[in-house]
Amino acid sequence: AAAAAAAATASDGAGGGAHGHPGGPPSTYNILLRNELLGAGIDRTLASAGLPSATADGGGASSPTQLDSLWSNSETSSSCFQYKHELSDASAPPSPYTLSPVGKTSEKLLMSPRKTPRKISKVPFKVLDAPQLKDDFYLNLVDWSSQNVLCVGLESCVYLWSACTSKVTKICDLRGENDSVTSVQWMPRGSHLAVGTNKGCVQLWDVQKCKRVRTFTGHEGRVGALAWNNSTLSSGSRDRFILQRDVRASDHFYERLGGHKQEVCGLKWSPDGQHLASGGNDNKLLVWASRNSSTPLHRFLEHKAAIKAIAWSPHQHGLLASGGGTADQCIRFWNTLTGQPLQTVDTRSQVCNLVWSKTSNELVSTHGYSQNQVIVWKYPSMSQIATLTGHSMRVLYLAMSPDGQTIVTGAGDETLRFWNVFSKSRSTMESRSLLDFSRIR
Repeated sequence: AAAAAAAATASDGAGGGAHGHPGGPPSTYNILLRNELLGAGIDRTLASAGLPSATADGGGASSPTQLDSLWSNSETSSSCFQYKHELSDASAPPSPYTLSPVGKTSEKLLMSPRKTPRKISKVPFKVLDAPQLKDDFYLNLVDWSSQNVLCVGLESCVYLWSACTSKVTKICDLRGENDSVTSVQWMPRGSHLAVGTNKGCVQLWDVQKCKRVRTFTGHEGRVGALAWNNSTLSSGSRDRFILQRDVRASDHFYERLGGHKQEVCGLKWSPDGQHLASGGNDNKLLVWASRNSSTPLHRFLEHKAAIKAIAWSPHQHGLLASGGGTADQCIRFWNTLTGQPLQTVDTRSQVCNLVWSKTSNELVSTHGYSQNQVIVWKYPSMSQIATLTGHSMRVLYLAMSPDGQTIVTGAGDETLRFWNVFSKSRSTMESRSLLDFSRIR
């Protein structure tokens, strides 16, 4: 009993967390009691649950799922109320000269370094006013360049905000042309900006000179979606077509893709530049080959609402994520190599945008009706790491900083909010703590 009490005290002091309970993860206290009083042995207990040995060099990381299994096994352990056939090293009598009330393996468990829980601030570190930022689900009015310059389309004007100097520059004003901005997209190098307009034109601007270089025509409706693939600029319109343009050529476009029956509101090129994903108000998600693709390679028809949110995984080749509008509210994952659906998550709110972390297997979604929240997800478990709130209207716009650490969200409440959600560099080593029983919520 004294040993059990001492073990419990040491466990609490070492940050082992709350005691285990049915349906939840086990505590350090539970494991120590089984080792000290029942002679179950920490190594055998962990091994029976498929966890790494406590006596192995470095220990091992424990996942919540594995620890749930450990708890359920603890009630029916074969060591309980049975004779011990042999005395393990873990329960061998301690040295008469030791001052510790627990055995060596219990000491090793308590001395294992605990993983620091990841913390994501629930408050944006910067908020900028964005007057006249439209509350229109089908537009794409915010983008962040590789040169660390944020671009925002406000009514008939396009403004640039430097994240380095906080300087604001107005680069484009379409009021003289009786037109308005409906989409913006930076060229990968960050030197040129494409601007889609309500009249169906696509303008190309040199941001260094603040000068319009070209104006492309071809659409008969507003251009709500733009996507770059090196020197190829793809534009999606309310006229239901996608036009492929080589900005180096004199022609206004070299290919017209017709697969949607309503407005095209989402466009994204795969990281390798071989496939283009398009989402429409007809609830269709289509995947096209990069060249000479008169018909889509894949047609995904499972969504029940407009598809604006599209994101290709930078970590797994051919993995595509998409999100549906108010009547759907689901994030779906697809294997575009085989054309097979992978999994579906019901978010219970309109999905407006998706973006993957550049350094970890996580992604961010922004939402509209009815909660207007931003959610950070862990893939493939799709457990929620953090839920961020603050916008009072639909979070229709999302962009990521070039270092992959910060996201900016925009909404019809006419604000831009900046959040630190991802690590700047890829983690080189997973935590190997035996005391990592915490869950990120």
